[in-house]
Amino acid sequence: MSFQQGLSGLSAAADQLDVIGNNVANSNTVGFKKAHAQFADVYATSLGGAGGSQVGIGTQLAAVVQQFSQGKITSTENPLDVAINGNGFFRLSSNGTITYSRNGEFQLDSSGYIVTSTGKRLTGYTANASGALDTSAPAELQISTADRAPQMTTGVNALLNLDSRQSALPSAGFNLNDPTTFHHSTSVSIFDSLGNPHVFSTYYMKTAAGSWDVFGAVDGTQVGAGAVGTINFGPDGFIDTATTTLPFSISATVTTGATSPFTFDLGFSGTTQFGSNFSVNALDQDGFASGRLTGFNIAPDGVIQGRYTNGRSAVLGQVVMANFANPQGLKALGDNGFAESATSGTPLVSMPGTGTLGVLQSAAVEDSNVDLTAELVAMITAQRVYQANAQTIKTQDQVLQTLVNLR
Repeated sequence: MSFQQGLSGLSAAADQLDVIGNNVANSNTVGFKKAHAQFADVYATSLGGAGGSQVGIGTQLAAVVQQFSQGKITSTENPLDVAINGNGFFRLSSNGTITYSRNGEFQLDSSGYIVTSTGKRLTGYTANASGALDTSAPAELQISTADRAPQMTTGVNALLNLDSRQSALPSAGFNLNDPTTFHHSTSVSIFDSLGNPHVFSTYYMKTAAGSWDVFGAVDGTQVGAGAVGTINFGPDGFIDTATTTLPFSISATVTTGATSPFTFDLGFSGTTQFGSNFSVNALDQDGFASGRLTGFNIAPDGVIQGRYTNGRSAVLGQVVMANFANPQGLKALGDNGFAESATSGTPLVSMPGTGTLGVLQSAAVEDSNVDLTAELVAMITAQRVYQANAQTIKTQDQVLQTLVNLR
């Protein structure tokens, strides 16, 4: 009599319980992917060839495969928590060794690198000071907390309506401190090469029908000896481009240590002269002061967008993802990590949302895909299988005992 079948069945049931137990133990592990035990039957090799009455000698564990189905996404309050919605893995680096994971619980270390709880660094495309991404090869992502450099104002555009019903005034009588010598005025903050703010004021004086002189002042000091330019309007109320040369060039002296003279253009794109009250519809300039990083977020395509105290934003980098032809061939390393193997194929690295890769969700994590109800039912089944195999051993023992007791 052979006990092989029963013993292999006990071993297989024990292996299945090990897999189920590991699934249950990791039901609260972020990014964990449940495993499934696969079994195969076993037959003895016969030199004379297999016959139709050949009896198997049991079962064996063929493989334990990961099930990479999507886990539930849960929101968190940490902007560095990132969930993958769809296919793909985070690409992590540890002293140059590359591993892959679905666990998106990240944090910043003392050097500004985005790391896991075990210190592995998230990789992606880095950005230069102007926010341009280097997509040549993924590198470890580091968030710089250095102040963002200021940008000097190079252009101001005023979108106004000048009241055509105003009476003309003599241009030579302009005095920025006497409101009776001009019709309208407005101001905007501009920034020199060091990011220092200055107040740029413009004054508008109607000198003839459809003709307005424009005067300027920086920090209360008039720019130039007279008008910086003249705007002529046609009978339709729009600027007559044939007789008006725009933009006007402004040059002012600054004493902050920044580039002096401070020069920039003044434009009036869209400005009109209609028979209605003076209005400032838009007043834009392209400069800004230096800024300090106040926070950042990760977009669905992996772009890390930083926010600064000067109200500006800038690209700090982009998270990349990897996928494999056969994800079930990945080698499990523990700590929610996987490594590529010969059966998984080489990693296909690209930006989230491209090809077969999923998208990212910031301030969220992907829960384990373990279904506790299904695991508990499978546990009962495995227990019954174990009991049944133990019963076959017991029965064969009784048969063998009967043979031994023959007289």
